[in-house]
Amino acid sequence: MPEQAGPLSAAEAMARAVSLATRGPENGPNPRVGCVILSERGDVLGEGWHRGAGTAHAEVEALRDAASAGADVRGATAVVTLEPCSHTGRTGPCVDALTEAGIGAVRFAVADPGGTSGGGAGVLLGRGIAAVHAPDAAASALTRRWHAAMRLGRPYVIAKWAATLDGRMAAADGTSFWITGDEAREHAHQVRGTVDAIAVGTGTVRADDPSLSARPGGHESGHQPLRVVIGNSPTPGAQVWRDTNAVAVPAHRPEAVLEALHAREVRTLLVEGGPTVLAAFFREGLVDEAHAYIAPALLGAGPTVVADLGIGTMEDALRGQSVTSRALGADTLVTALFPRGV
Repeated sequence: MPEQAGPLSAAEAMARAVSLATRGPENGPNPRVGCVILSERGDVLGEGWHRGAGTAHAEVEALRDAASAGADVRGATAVVTLEPCSHTGRTGPCVDALTEAGIGAVRFAVADPGGTSGGGAGVLLGRGIAAVHAPDAAASALTRRWHAAMRLGRPYVIAKWAATLDGRMAAADGTSFWITGDEAREHAHQVRGTVDAIAVGTGTVRADDPSLSARPGGHESGHQPLRVVIGNSPTPGAQVWRDTNAVAVPAHRPEAVLEALHAREVRTLLVEGGPTVLAAFFREGLVDEAHAYIAPALLGAGPTVVADLGIGTMEDALRGQSVTSRALGADTLVTALFPRGV
């Protein structure tokens, strides 16, 4: 339990819960969640966050924190970033833990869309515990990708590529190392460390033999995403098969790829190419977010980033929303959301 200068308002407690949630891992099948338990006057009795799949949920951590401090939580309010779960998975239902502890009320920022885990607020209300949905933008942003994956029943898909100003992903002779500079590549490795899986097609494996590892700062991160190779062509001896953290999905239909990965509890998938694979995901409306690293270079020839999408007029162009840009050394990262999926 942290030292506290004074009582917290409900909004301040939610901000604290969001801050706690950010301590949890960005990857994995479960969302990042934080919880703060307040007394009637706003004193913090306990707090906690979820540390990853298989560990206690944030509410249970907060209850344990309160118990270790000898605090009485009967009648207290649990302020939590996500609606408490109502099912037994790797751990027991949070609604049961809150009920047994005597919590009097729950304020949650994001409703749980899970078919089995959702509905916790209704369970609490049925037990006489006030459960209030209090939306919070920061909490929603924290769980946006996980929330979309659970609602859609498939991984959240990020399409990523590096290109020249004229949209080329490689030169006419096939060389592509390096289109972007050190800062852009470092950022891309940081993103790799936050996703559950990275996918490329067999063509990319044969042409580039990528390692598909997350190496921020030049060193492999503690979390390495699942390496996914899409397609039917054999790629023996490629770097992606260096250990068991890799899988081949012998299918060209993006839906089949996502179905297979969803069964493995992949929540966020980074699709890195090549052009045929990227086009397939875009054509089927299965790209939720795009990351384009643009280098100030011109080639004038060579393969384009995305293959034919079957679009014949500007009126039908796929246009991203919530577009942002960020300078990374001499390069620029452009991100965009495609809300057809989200």
